[in-house]
Amino acid sequence: MSLAHEYGAKIVSAALGASPHDYLRSAGLRSSGLLSAGQADAQAWILCLDPHESLTESLAASLFEWKSEAESTHRNGVQLLAFSMFLREETAEGWIALPAAQTRLVPQAWNRWNGRLPIHDPSALALEGELLRFVFP
Repeated sequence: MSLAHEYGAKIVSAALGASPHDYLRSAGLRSSGLLSAGQADAQAWILCLDPHESLTESLAASLFEWKSEAESTHRNGVQLLAFSMFLREETAEGWIALPAAQTRLVPQAWNRWNGRLPIHDPSALALEGELLRFVFP
């Protein structure tokens, strides 16, 4: 979490029975004064992770590069609505790569959810690197 704070992320604690919309409201970027109304609408993105997931160094680098480039939310002049990531999952036999990228980086205005994670968007651009899903302590 210290790395997330270092890059300007706001960590929102889980609450029993909370919906994704509850978390988006609690992020409060506009009301906190951190961003103006226009900036909040244009720049606020939500990175969705489960508690047992971690970023590889290459995914962290991709996210840093994405955050550093103003044009990174556009591809061929079209604004991207979401970004996806590939996952590797820990198993008793070792690590396996899941075949399809999952939508995990979405704008704050995102309103399509499957439980606590975004619904997959086939047009989402896959970032380089992976999420690691740990199963064993």
